[in-house]
Amino acid sequence: MQPSNKKATLSFSDGSPSVDLPVYKGTLGPDVVDIRALYHDAHVFMYDPGFLSTAACQSSITFIDGEKGRLLYRGYPIEQLAKTCDFMDICYLILNGDLPDAKQKAAFDSLVTHHTMVNEQMHVFLRGFRRDAHPMAILTGLVGALSAFYHDSTDITNPRHREVSAIRLIAKMPTLVAMAYKHSIGEPYIYPKNDLSYTGNFLRMMFATPCEDYQVNDVVERALDRIFVLHADHEQNASTSTVRLCGSSGTNPFAAIAAGVACLWGPAHGGANEACLHMLEQIQARGGVDKLGEFIKQVKDKSSGVRLMGFGHRVYKNYDPRAKLMQQTCKEVLAALGLENDPLFKLAMALEHIALEDPYFIDRKLYPNVDFYSGIVQRAIGIPRSLFTAIFALARTVGWIAQWNEMLSDPEYKIGRPRQLYMGHAVRDVKR
Repeated sequence: MQPSNKKATLSFSDGSPSVDLPVYKGTLGPDVVDIRALYHDAHVFMYDPGFLSTAACQSSITFIDGEKGRLLYRGYPIEQLAKTCDFMDICYLILNGDLPDAKQKAAFDSLVTHHTMVNEQMHVFLRGFRRDAHPMAILTGLVGALSAFYHDSTDITNPRHREVSAIRLIAKMPTLVAMAYKHSIGEPYIYPKNDLSYTGNFLRMMFATPCEDYQVNDVVERALDRIFVLHADHEQNASTSTVRLCGSSGTNPFAAIAAGVACLWGPAHGGANEACLHMLEQIQARGGVDKLGEFIKQVKDKSSGVRLMGFGHRVYKNYDPRAKLMQQTCKEVLAALGLENDPLFKLAMALEHIALEDPYFIDRKLYPNVDFYSGIVQRAIGIPRSLFTAIFALARTVGWIAQWNEMLSDPEYKIGRPRQLYMGHAVRDVKR
């Protein structure tokens, strides 16, 4: 990373000396002002709650242009990837930087497939959770527990160890998610089968039983695989930043990814599609499509406290490109499963139609986001709402581990240590 010819100058109104700051130019996106010497040179910090204007790292994995509604994985537009690649292609791309050729794809698929089983003692660990525990609580514990079973890939200074741990996490996450689901419904765990695809294998582990196997529906498999593709990585979001910050302390990869899972659980992040479906169910319970006009009025009334879930995005100020792809997939799944007339799905489509034509939402750029459609698709497939965020975590694992590995490979990486604007008491003496 080399500074550009441009510099930023910070001046002070009290006559303190001004400070020249280097400016870096990325391949795409806005320039970045390097403030690392600011405290040393001017004895001030920058104040940026939420880090909305702060670049905490340099990365070559994912790029988002929120104004134009563009998402790139390693330079490839998400629209092209989602239409021509499966999730294993995307995993290889995110981990290695380029799409695989046929030989590389076959070898990678085989490598992941043959690491899908987990240590049998994990079943004993799982039984310690209450049956009604939230799947994300279970998943956070299971992922963290992997570090107790796979000591041979926790040396973070060893690139080979990092590679092995990445494959293990990607391969075992579907097994862990399916185990968490089976535990919650009291059914026996289903072991993976090596002759199925990554996504097909996951569907079978979810829905098969010892007394009846599960036949994978091609449309359903493609739909879920697309959900995985669209959620594989999304730049420096809250959970990814958590993985990087946790990993910056030198902790093992399983602990860092468990931290990402825990962060993703928040309703403002990975729980958004769950919250969206809950909103639709509430509208349906109050009268469905006939009550949409009343609901929209409440959304527009800021004093009502009613929020429109599944619309708008923190970064995208245009149509989320993933949402356009998910919209198409949603309609394919509903048609294939004969659910076009399901009341909840009809309600969702009516709400989408209103929001796309109402000037109130258009002016505020509140377009449907990927969470709006992915929740509908997962419900159609038969995945319970409580498992939606775990599915998200499954897909995002490859992005997390790639970001973690990139951080460790960066010669400028340091343990994260944000600073603060202290507003508490000044120095005072204890009086007793």
